[in-house]
Amino acid sequence: MEELHDLNSKPLSLKDYLVVSSLLFGLFFGAGNLIFPIHLGQLAGGHWTTAALGFLVTAVVLPLLSVLAVSVTRSEGVYDIGKPLGPTFALVFMVLIHATIGPLFGTPRTASVPFSVGIQPLLPTDWAQWGLLAFSALFFGAAFLLSYRESNIMASVGKVLNPLFLLLLFSVFLLAFVSPMAKAGQQTATSEYQSAGFFNGFLQGYNTMDALAGLAFGVTIVTAVRQLGKTTPKSNASVTAKAGVIATTMIGVIYAVLIWLGATTLGHFKISADGGVAFNQLVTYYLGNVGHALLATLLTVTCLTTAIGLVAAFAQDFHKHFSKVSYHAWLGFMCVASFLTANFGLDTLITWSTPVLMFLYPFTITLILLSIFSPLFKRDSVVYGFVVAFTLVPAFFDMMVSFPPVVSQSALGKTVATFQNYLPFANLGMDWIVPAVIGLVLGLTVHFLRPVMEKSASKVEN
Repeated sequence: MEELHDLNSKPLSLKDYLVVSSLLFGLFFGAGNLIFPIHLGQLAGGHWTTAALGFLVTAVVLPLLSVLAVSVTRSEGVYDIGKPLGPTFALVFMVLIHATIGPLFGTPRTASVPFSVGIQPLLPTDWAQWGLLAFSALFFGAAFLLSYRESNIMASVGKVLNPLFLLLLFSVFLLAFVSPMAKAGQQTATSEYQSAGFFNGFLQGYNTMDALAGLAFGVTIVTAVRQLGKTTPKSNASVTAKAGVIATTMIGVIYAVLIWLGATTLGHFKISADGGVAFNQLVTYYLGNVGHALLATLLTVTCLTTAIGLVAAFAQDFHKHFSKVSYHAWLGFMCVASFLTANFGLDTLITWSTPVLMFLYPFTITLILLSIFSPLFKRDSVVYGFVVAFTLVPAFFDMMVSFPPVVSQSALGKTVATFQNYLPFANLGMDWIVPAVIGLVLGLTVHFLRPVMEKSASKVEN
């Protein structure tokens, strides 16, 4: 068998790693990554450090693990992560992930957040709907053009838009550190965060959708690293993992500061309806009317970087599995669909995305962990099957009780809530953990006992 060699046999420079890390940072850090940590800080108040630890697990550690899962399994997308459970499951899982972070919730949010927080306050009330229509059309038009050529993604995101975003963001941080609104540790926390700050912070991290996005961005990341000449699976995976550590560490620091900032705003403002309003208040407090322009620019830049990654990953994955439709056609579909969904508004998107995330995240977490440790059990589909099967029911329960009242308070919703109460940790939204562990134990038991049983059966036959 012919040995594979990289097109570039030389070790990558620090600059190369920083460029890939910048790409990863830009793909991960988008709309929700700004507004949800600030809102979490307001909810947690003086308990912001405990809530931050829980948030960092799902919003930083899990995305890093998703990148490592792609590296360990040498995958190129969501489909490969679910493949041990068969092509049908892998395809369904891929479609659900891309639909969630794509045209249904995640990608439309990249346009609706910068508009509702940065642009809408500057417009007359009567202009809001038309303003969103025009802004979202221009936004997704730009995303389409910047991702039209796959080779331009790294240049557009990693080298140009990202540094601009960081410059704008850290200017706000500097002002807040020099003159904080209040002492974060002295602010009153809501009742939920006084008793279960860590777990509520953990669940808030779902809203960033970054663990889902990490799997979906796999194909984009792998393609970008190949452009640096690291074309063999082993070296490509190594570069991806190292760059992932750099990028997610940087994101974690920013999250911690944003959560702290959210807690300090309680010294001057009440808890806002969402983090977008809180961020608007924060920037306006320090910069006045100029803050609105800065905020609009900052949000638009960071959300555009994420939108580029999302639409490109969607088009690449769907073209790979539905090849009769071209990459550019899938790209156009994604941008048009996201534009249409964005015009339902930010509040609607957040309300209906929460139950879907409560359903998908348990599967995503288990599949990421199984992928990372898969060499220990040779990626045996039996282990995967037991874990996913035992996770299905509690994940469905979590989804049903998280829907708006029209669903959660229906007869079916109330019945589900009754059964859910019998599961451990249901009150924390973590009722899937014990069933998943039971499935893992059973799956590993079958995996390790099967060779022994087959060997014994073979002796009996002989």
